[in-house]
Amino acid sequence: MKSLRTIAIKEAQSRINPEVKAPAAKISEFFGVNVFDKKKMKDFLSKEVYNKLISAIDNGELINQEDANHIATAIKSWAMGKGATHYTHWFQPLTGTTAEKHDSFFEPSSDGPIEIFAGSALVQQEPDASSFPNGGIRNTFEARGYTAWDPSSPAFIMESAAGKTLCIPTVFVSYTGEALDYKAPLLKALNAMDKAAVDVCQFFDKSITKVNASLGIEQEYFLVDLALYNARPDLVLTGRTLFGHMSAKGQQLEDHYFGSIPERVFSYMVDFENEALKLGIPLKTRHNEVAPMQFECAPIYEEINLAIDHNQLLMDLMEKVALRHKFKVLLHEKPYAGINGSGKHNNWSLITDTGKNLLAPGKTPKNNLMFLAFFVNTVKAVHEHADLLRASIASVSNDHRLGANEAPPAIISIFLGQQLNEVLDEIEHSRISKKVKEDNALWLGIPKIPQILLDNTDRNRTSPFAFTGNKFELRAVGSSANSSAPMTVLNAIVADQLVKFKIDVDKLIKKGEKKDVALLTVIKKYIKESKDIRFEGNGYSQEWADEAEKRGLSNIKTTPVALDAYVSEKSTELFAKINLFSKREAHARHEILLENYYKKLQIEARVMGEMTNSMIIPAVIAYQNTLIENAKGLKDLGLGEDALETPLAIIGKISEHLKIVKNSIDTMLEARKVTNHIEDTRDKAISYDLEVKSYFDTIRYHTDKLEQIVDDSVWPLPKFRELLFLK
Repeated sequence: MKSLRTIAIKEAQSRINPEVKAPAAKISEFFGVNVFDKKKMKDFLSKEVYNKLISAIDNGELINQEDANHIATAIKSWAMGKGATHYTHWFQPLTGTTAEKHDSFFEPSSDGPIEIFAGSALVQQEPDASSFPNGGIRNTFEARGYTAWDPSSPAFIMESAAGKTLCIPTVFVSYTGEALDYKAPLLKALNAMDKAAVDVCQFFDKSITKVNASLGIEQEYFLVDLALYNARPDLVLTGRTLFGHMSAKGQQLEDHYFGSIPERVFSYMVDFENEALKLGIPLKTRHNEVAPMQFECAPIYEEINLAIDHNQLLMDLMEKVALRHKFKVLLHEKPYAGINGSGKHNNWSLITDTGKNLLAPGKTPKNNLMFLAFFVNTVKAVHEHADLLRASIASVSNDHRLGANEAPPAIISIFLGQQLNEVLDEIEHSRISKKVKEDNALWLGIPKIPQILLDNTDRNRTSPFAFTGNKFELRAVGSSANSSAPMTVLNAIVADQLVKFKIDVDKLIKKGEKKDVALLTVIKKYIKESKDIRFEGNGYSQEWADEAEKRGLSNIKTTPVALDAYVSEKSTELFAKINLFSKREAHARHEILLENYYKKLQIEARVMGEMTNSMIIPAVIAYQNTLIENAKGLKDLGLGEDALETPLAIIGKISEHLKIVKNSIDTMLEARKVTNHIEDTRDKAISYDLEVKSYFDTIRYHTDKLEQIVDDSVWPLPKFRELLFLK
């Protein structure tokens, strides 16, 4: 009888690429065809209602019921014209995935069946919310939750072979108004950022009336053949391999990075890109990443709320399209031990309504004062709230990645590059000149920032937060994460810091200081106060860990401890100031994230126990019995002790590893049972981390040793060489 592994390998080797056709000859001809964008709004709405909707999108103004009905009718006409039969409020609950409940346009009536989509259905729905994570905000019997339309993210049509559905991006809140999703807090943080940034911009340019946070999300991922994936229960149930010895060839030759894209993978990439482009997701880049079967795609920058919606939608699309190609997408941060994991690099900047990037240096020292204000305030904000930023990227899966050789460490630091560091040092130590000339090399003590800065600022792969010319790149976000969490925190802390900056500058101006001198005085002060967060060297080194400790920087290595920052006194004060989270909401999120952490470890422990007891140990014992029979045969032949030495040594080695695996599994499962009785969520999460997860490496080490000993033909699980190299 053939093993599941043997069947999976045969299937993987016999794949035929499905035919992939682009919807049109040029991307520009089909980009956004399934999106109710501004062009379609103009086509389907009256001029008056269109202008009101644009005002709602740009300025957050409310839409009345009459106009909502008009807009709903227009969206329905467009969607039904595209073949949609159902609609859904598409939202992002705290499960980490997206959610939807489909309703039909169809309704029976006394005059016969009709298609209806009222403004009330567009603006608000009431899904059954009892089973979504709520962190104790509601009792289970209080199931009511509301989804509310987000006009700033356009409606779109999701296609499948079976039909089409109109999707309306929404926030998700409880009956009592608390946020139960990722989008609602993000919108609040962006609103705070807009207001604070505009207020600071007024020091420099009175024509600026709005500032949008901009984001480009690089998405890394692995692919594995679907048959091989299905033959690995650990991949199916946890998203990562709990066992598996590293292939003799891994990424050490660095021949996969930016290499020729395998034909089957290329076919998949083109297919999901076409689907993404139809949904208005502006994908620009595709390439091989460092590890075997690891890849990356990246879009053009967008307004941050839309960029995050698009990334969530993209991950869903990637998984659906992968099935057509008999692939499985692995978005886990570390699906394979021993090779690079995957991240989601968040490239963040601030753009004014006049088209200026506030994080791009200007052409003159005077113009650079505005750049320095936003640049230094960002550095200061991260210095002040490093622990909160660390909490925002914490998860059980990202813990495997942070600090590994392809990812930044858990210590939050900022890389600026040699030139900018020298500029800040010069400003910090120079005297502010009260007499200035426009053509001076120094203006108010500000050195001229070279225009080659954009190309001269290198990317430090070991830095969690790096300045890369005209943006900051938060590299520490995990590949499976919803970027809303770290982007909510980043925009909130920078907004709060900009408010403080304006207050500090205004105080000096009121004392009679000239505006420019006041601005630079505060900037100098902030440069000095935030200096400890700046680091240019190797973030992987022990020297940096030692230096960071001397500087007073946190090195929080596990999620349960990192998450405490969400409920610290400093964070609670910040959340209240910008109306981001109530104390109740912050504690609820803390509770939800802790639950998510220990439940995922709970699943991993159970899967590890089941796989060793029902798959690995039986296979090992079967092979050991074969060796025992062999040894008996050699003895019966009278070949002597020399002939028995090797088989007996192998049998003994197998017994050693088996004993450790079995004892460790039994002890781990007992520890899990004890931990499950702990009532306090934080204590339970920490216990899972210290008392249960602590056995994982030992079990894996000895199981992987057995994989190297046992006859390849009887090993039950697809090996790394098959998972990583069968394309």
